[in-house]
Amino acid sequence: NLKKSYRHIRKKTIEEIVTFIEKYKSIYTVKLICKALKFPRSTYYKALIRVPSKRQQEAERLKAVIKKIWVESKSRYGAPKIHRLLTDKGEIISLKRVQRYMKDMGIQSIVVKKFRYHSEKSSPEERENILDRDFSTTSINQKWCTDITYIYTIKDGWTYLASVMDLYSKKIIGYAYHTSMTAELAIKAVENACLNVKKTEGIILHSDLGSQYTSQKFENYLATKHMIHSFSRKGNPYDNACIESFHSILKKEEVNHHKYYDFNTARKAIFEYIESWYNRKRIHSAINYKTPQAAHEAA
Repeated sequence: NLKKSYRHIRKKTIEEIVTFIEKYKSIYTVKLICKALKFPRSTYYKALIRVPSKRQQEAERLKAVIKKIWVESKSRYGAPKIHRLLTDKGEIISLKRVQRYMKDMGIQSIVVKKFRYHSEKSSPEERENILDRDFSTTSINQKWCTDITYIYTIKDGWTYLASVMDLYSKKIIGYAYHTSMTAELAIKAVENACLNVKKTEGIILHSDLGSQYTSQKFENYLATKHMIHSFSRKGNPYDNACIESFHSILKKEEVNHHKYYDFNTARKAIFEYIESWYNRKRIHSAINYKTPQAAHEAA
């Protein structure tokens, strides 16, 4: 039986033979197994105490570094971002090797469901799309985008987060969170975005055609700041792809992995995600693997 079982393992390395012996030594004696396999017992015992090769030691070291980066990102980083951070640290390693090590350790980035757009029943009036999917900028405070997303809590039900992003740095420069989705919520997010901006005149603010953004209250506020309002076209969520992407990432990396008891619990988690992680620690390929805060400060 031992010989038959032995035929099913790949007889290429001493390590595999030793693994086979370790598997069956609780059933048969080491002496009997080695005799049946015609494998020297001395080689078996030497293999047990053998010091790992330099290559194996280096692999284990890199795996530990990869695991540390992955854990610190709360499972949010996949191989490309981990690879970039490793190379920034001076490690000489290929992306495929990072992918292989992550597979060996059974770790991967948090998977997000593919976005599917569902059109609204009501058809809002068309407004001018000044941005027209041109997300390019040369500095901060030229083009902003804003949107509202839903976050569920056990006690308080649906709550709402309004966010404002600077398209140059991808930083969330303003946000507001409340239990009601109103024009005041949308205005508060923009107000917070304007706090540290000396001159808001001429900034293009892009939004969808939601009632909060088409309201007279919202338009009146933008007029006081001399900002230019741009709107997505009907049924075209990709016109506001950048802020849609942020909210998708927020759901993927934070919201979908927790059950918030109430509004305050969710508020603290969202604050920590945006301020501690997204703006200051999360690197983005779109801004040359910088953090939004770093890109904003360098502008």
